[in-house]
Amino acid sequence: MGATQWWQALFLGLVEGATEFLPVSSTGHLLLVQHFFGLDGEADKTFAILVQLGAILAILLAYFTRLLRIAIDLPRSPTARRFVLGVLVAFLPAAAIGALAHGFIKGVLFNPLIVCVSLVVGGLVLLVVDQLPLKPKHDDATAFPLPMYLAIGFIQCLAMIPGVSRSGATIVGAMLLGADKRSAAEFSFFLAMPTMAGAFAYDLLKSYKFLAVNDVAMIAIGFAAAFGAGLLVVKTALDYISRHGFAPFAWWRILVGSAGLAGLFVYG
Repeated sequence: MGATQWWQALFLGLVEGATEFLPVSSTGHLLLVQHFFGLDGEADKTFAILVQLGAILAILLAYFTRLLRIAIDLPRSPTARRFVLGVLVAFLPAAAIGALAHGFIKGVLFNPLIVCVSLVVGGLVLLVVDQLPLKPKHDDATAFPLPMYLAIGFIQCLAMIPGVSRSGATIVGAMLLGADKRSAAEFSFFLAMPTMAGAFAYDLLKSYKFLAVNDVAMIAIGFAAAFGAGLLVVKTALDYISRHGFAPFAWWRILVGSAGLAGLFVYG
């Protein structure tokens, strides 16, 4: 897998799992880390896709009981059916736009400079949103109005610009549409499941040919690290965001984006 070493695979996996469900942009972090590690080969890019599976399985495990309950209730519960429909409605814009614009997104937008600028701008947006006198009307992620689910889905599409953050876009969008912090964050977790799974499958279909059999060990290391870090974040993020808001994540984004810009200026 290119020149990736075991410690780089471990670090990339930890970065993926630790950032995927927080409003800081996992894609942006991975792209910057790979850029400054010099891991720009096609196999290295495919590795970054594969380690996402660890984070996907982490959130599925963390929400297994909730998902099982919804699945059991689905045949007889209009509420469960409506929520599943809401998640699908929110997922469709990203699925359609992502498939149509995949080449442009990967070929043009996956650029370290764009990532750094997006991280800084997104951090400033989070600081502003954190101070807005919002008056939440919804506190249950499973009971948002259907038009609200659709609107969140379109807002999520902003995260196709690396550095914006899928979870950040959905959380901020849900809050601006009337959700409280906790339900906004929780719905971003639910929406992450089909969105990440769909993106993973689509990217893997286009990139699997760049992998070799001897890449399995590095992928396993990255997968395990992403799974462990992702599970820890999912289990703690809701309470943390509810108590502390977005300021810590905003300042982290600004710090990383500024450091990245400085690194690009010095090293190219």
